[in-house]
Amino acid sequence: MSEQHEVLLRRMQPDDLQAVHDLEQQLFPEDAWPLAGFESELAQRDTRTYWVYEDAGRVVGYAGLCVVLPIADVQTIALHPDYQGRGLGRKLLSLLVQTAGEKNALDVMLEVRFDNPTAIDLYESFGFTTIHRRRGYYKGGVDALIMRLPLDAQHGQEEERNA
Repeated sequence: MSEQHEVLLRRMQPDDLQAVHDLEQQLFPEDAWPLAGFESELAQRDTRTYWVYEDAGRVVGYAGLCVVLPIADVQTIALHPDYQGRGLGRKLLSLLVQTAGEKNALDVMLEVRFDNPTAIDLYESFGFTTIHRRRGYYKGGVDALIMRLPLDAQHGQEEERNA
């Protein structure tokens, strides 16, 4: 990526699904969701909210949240490697947490591969803590960490930062 474009964050639309699925297969070859999985998620507008990052007409990241009160669950969050390290993942996670709070969730939950320290560090920086380790959850036998963020704790951290 030699030329810098403004990366646009917007709501995912049905027209984005093939590009999202293609990126999913590139990023998570063993664990990629099927296209029908994304179609089903996007269709559940009462409980699901999805976003994409777009750069020069190309989908370069995406994220999704499910809220069934009192819990919000991060369904997915991903960025093309060329866009990592620029704060875009942090912005996506912040948006997911903010949306969960706006929808009155008490906790945000997520699952992350045990062998993904970059993602784990990001989640921990937001105040997520590991509450369970699910052995062999992912293909290839990789464990999943189940992480939780109580939203009242997140609200308290924001107040401290703003003081």
